Amino acid sequence: MLDINRILQNPEVLLDTLQKRGFDSKDIESKISEVSSRQRKLKLESEELRAERNKVSKEIGILKAKGEDISSISQSMKSVGDRIKAIEDELASYEESLHDINIGLPNLLDDSVPFGKDEKDNVLVKTFGEKNSFTFPVKPHFEIGEAMGIFDFERGVKLSGARFYTYSGLAAKLERALMNLMLDTHTTENGYREMWVPVLVNDESMTATGQLPKFAEDFYRLEKDGLNLIPTAEVPLTNYYRDEIIADKDLPISMCAHTSCFRREAGSYGKDTRGLVRVHQFQKVELVKFCRPEDSQTEHEKMLSDAESILQKLNLHYRVMLLCSQDMSAASSKTYDIEVWMPGLGRYMEISSVSNFKDYQARRGKIRYKSKEGKNLLIHTLNGSGLAIGRTLAAVIENYQTEDGTFAIPDVLKSYIR
Repeated sequence: MLDINRILQNPEVLLDTLQKRGFDSKDIESKISEVSSRQRKLKLESEELRAERNKVSKEIGILKAKGEDISSISQSMKSVGDRIKAIEDELASYEESLHDINIGLPNLLDDSVPFGKDEKDNVLVKTFGEKNSFTFPVKPHFEIGEAMGIFDFERGVKLSGARFYTYSGLAAKLERALMNLMLDTHTTENGYREMWVPVLVNDESMTATGQLPKFAEDFYRLEKDGLNLIPTAEVPLTNYYRDEIIADKDLPISMCAHTSCFRREAGSYGKDTRGLVRVHQFQKVELVKFCRPEDSQTEHEKMLSDAESILQKLNLHYRVMLLCSQDMSAASSKTYDIEVWMPGLGRYMEISSVSNFKDYQARRGKIRYKSKEGKNLLIHTLNGSGLAIGRTLAAVIENYQTEDGTFAIPDVLKSYIR
């Protein structure tokens, strides 16, 4: 959610963001203008009526003291009271209307975000390493894994349906090894506190991080229980402090968690139908930060570096892209994507998104901190993948593949394989 007072005072800020994000700004602008205009008129009328009531109340006191008849004035004041109550009810309705509009608005864009319509307009920030050279025809990870008998997509479909899979043997061990490498690195080197969180959350949690109400079709819901399967651990980790006030001395707070994640992948039919790139259930280590507003840009860059550190340990070539205005999530103010090179697929694949939400999620979730001056202020939230484990496994298999149809184990993972 946005600061509605800021939007009303500077509507051009919102309009600029909506246009850059490709939203229909005219309809939203007219709705906000209409509601806020009516609000202002009602508030002015209410203030005038209250002032009149206060004035007449003093007069009634004087008349009563003199023993004079006040019945006609009292009846008049009852009408004023009824009108004030009606205005309050109407104002509450308009407040709700503004809230409904506001909760559907995207976050304001950071000034550094480039304007663009799709991934072609994203900006290259940096690269690490070089693409591997192979002396033999390379294969995609799913062909290697199936030939080795460590991936079984057919049984995944039998058990659950399309875009599900099973691992066995070396693949299962490597998934666990990657998880442990990520958690160990983030907790012992990058300063994160490891958490264990539910994978089922309520609607309030999904609303605070921005999945509801607009993106209900993108995740799985248990209607009978009023719970939702998390699309990422960002949801329970960010909501950990929902409706709370954090002490300034505790900031910044850095948390990480490994969870299963669940996504419908709505709108992705026909894309990456084979392999581990686009599936309904996957494992991920998520990074979340809470910090003071003045520190969020620095913490964003640090989180990006933290996510990169895993790929650097695995010696995998990747690039970092700054996402353009229409290739970002609606909740993010600024996002970097880390894209790892996949020689078997012949393209880069997003393996982590690192986003700064500024106070957008904090306003929705009422997450604040008490400043050194004693004021309760909205905090800034950030999150990023550290990393998507299945995609990392796929990247390892493709980049470390050998001519005999198998693949080597990266040195950093060997101590985790038992």
